[in-house]
This record gives sequence, C-alpha cells and structure tokens, in this order.
Amino acid sequence: MPAAKRFLSWSSGKDAAFSLWRLIQSGQKPDLLLTTVNRDYGRVSMHGLRIELLRMQSRRAGIPLLEIPLAADVDMETYNRTMLQYLQQLKSEGFTRGCFGDIFLEDLKEFRIRQMKSAGFSTCFPVWGEDTHQMGLDIIRSGIKAVVVTVNANKLDRSFVGRNYDESFLNDLPDDVDPCGENGEFHTFVYDTPFFDSPIPFTRGETVFRSYKPCKDEDSKQFDRSGNNQNRAWDTGFWYCDILPDE
Repeated sequence: MPAAKRFLSWSSGKDAAFSLWRLIQSGQKPDLLLTTVNRDYGRVSMHGLRIELLRMQSRRAGIPLLEIPLAADVDMETYNRTMLQYLQQLKSEGFTRGCFGDIFLEDLKEFRIRQMKSAGFSTCFPVWGEDTHQMGLDIIRSGIKAVVVTVNANKLDRSFVGRNYDESFLNDLPDDVDPCGENGEFHTFVYDTPFFDSPIPFTRGETVFRSYKPCKDEDSKQFDRSGNNQNRAWDTGFWYCDILPDE
C-alpha cells in the first residue's frame, strides 16, 4: 500500500521554509507545495510576490507546486468552496495530511484543523509553539535567506520593506512587532535555503503602498483568503517591495 501523501501550505516566506526544513530533517518531506495566488494580478496572496518567483522556489526545492487561483475580491464563502474542491481532488490522489507554518495564533490553527477535517485531512504544525524570538534567529542561522517584501504600515514604516531578514532587521524591530511577523506585521520572500539546489537571483524593484478593506461587511469577523483573521489583516495599508526575477 503506498504511503499517504502530505502537502505543505507554502506562503513563499521564511516560516513556510523553516517548516519545510523541519519536515525534511525529520524524514517527512512533503509531496506538494500548495499556495493561493491572486489570479487578477499574478501574485502570491498577501505577500504580493510575482508567481514566477514562487515557481522558481518550487523548482529549486524539487517539490511540485499547486497554485490555487482566487479573485482579488474573493469572499469567504467562495474561498471555502474553492479550497474544499481542491482538497477533494488531492484526496483522490492519495493526499491525507496538510502541514502549516503557524506558530502561536490559536484561532488560525483551529480554522486550519476544521478546514482540513471537512475534507478528511489530518494536520501537522512543524513550528507550532516555538518562541518567535529564538525562531527568528534559528531561521537565519539555518541558512534560510529572505527579503522582507511586505510590511503593515500601522506597525512598520517604509524603511523596513526591502530589507534582508537578518539579525540587524530583528534588532531594529519595535517592541510590539513579533520577530517572525506572526501577527501579520510583515511578510518575506525566501531566495535561498539549505534545500534549494541554487539561490534565486533577483532584483529589488519599486516600493508601493496599497490599502485593503473587507470584501463584505459580514466577512469582517472571519478569515481572509490567507487564513488570517480579517480584524488583523484588513484594517490597514501595506508597503510592498516588488521583487524581480533575474533569470
């Protein structure tokens, strides 16, 4: 009987990369990376990363990628229905487990578990419960290299976007910003890891500001398409650094 397959929810950022590194080290390398993408703009949802770079990550990790396209203004009902359809397809292909890089947000973890259970999947959380101060250092020291591509303008000013995720960045963070950005304060793009066959060459492009609102009033207390609580994710604007592939 073939072994059950697992996928990893892949954001393109450091926490997902560290989760993958943990899974690989424990002999549980996932069979698939799963990412929701904004079909209207050709970007990774929330991170604003070009899809070309996402695909380069998949190739360098040697793990197939499943892109789930969603409209920019997707509502929760459509999001849940679309996700269930893709999960059911994965189930028919032998997948039974979903892995996620969440660290300490209990409501988000429970949302994942419910969503997976509805499709007959179990869940795993490779970095759950980690101390984020130590985890930030562990990510850096593991050889995972990332650049900050999005910052929450309510928490960080423009100068933080486009920076490398390194000890200098961690030291400059205000006290109320989580070192791993677990509350949505910032997002990253990983361009090199111990499990990539080569680094991803890139150039930093322009920095732009974008603001967002809930798709519907009734969505305001639910989760957005990346699984974040909308009260945290939709009440502000974001600075984005466009990352351009160099190959």
